[in-house]
Amino acid sequence: MTESFGLFLLSAAGISLSGVMLPGPLTAATITKGYRNGNAGISIALGHAVVEIPLMAAIYLGFARFFIYPQVKTAIGLVGGLMLIFMGLMVVRNLRRSQNSSIDLPYNSLVTGIVMTGANPYFFVWWATIGIALIATAAGFGIIGLLIFAVVHWSCDLVWSQFISMSVFRTRHLWTRKVEIIVFSTCASVLVGFGIWFCISVLT
Repeated sequence: MTESFGLFLLSAAGISLSGVMLPGPLTAATITKGYRNGNAGISIALGHAVVEIPLMAAIYLGFARFFIYPQVKTAIGLVGGLMLIFMGLMVVRNLRRSQNSSIDLPYNSLVTGIVMTGANPYFFVWWATIGIALIATAAGFGIIGLLIFAVVHWSCDLVWSQFISMSVFRTRHLWTRKVEIIVFSTCASVLVGFGIWFCISVLT
């Protein structure tokens, strides 16, 4: 039992990292926040957990289907998409108005983690499909197994987010103005691009 649980945790960590490391809105936001604060990844991961942990509990209690109802997906996609577009445009505005000092998102890192997570409809779909299988397997090892799985999964989020923010923060002194423009413009484009995609995808 112990060996099989260990293998499950290893596979769960691999699956979790494969999702966490995919470039997306949360990654773009972490880069933006990391420029000003090397520990932004910790707060962003905590914000992510504010949405993720209750969602995991809801799935365990049998509410997984709620998150893939067309009406729910449409609402999350539209509201989340518009929020991402707004935040991306704020990065562009700050980039144009500043010489580095005020390039930032409109919210602190904790709120940014909450918004970036809650604004992504495919985060909910992932948990209602792939995630539900992981939760069901973890639950087979009892409530302790489920709690350990939750910690392992969140640890993947924490390590990756902190790695990104710390890497950006420690190398920012090497960035020229041109590099800053390219990096932040790319982050803004990712946010706006995903925002538009979320809005379109739920309406077609």
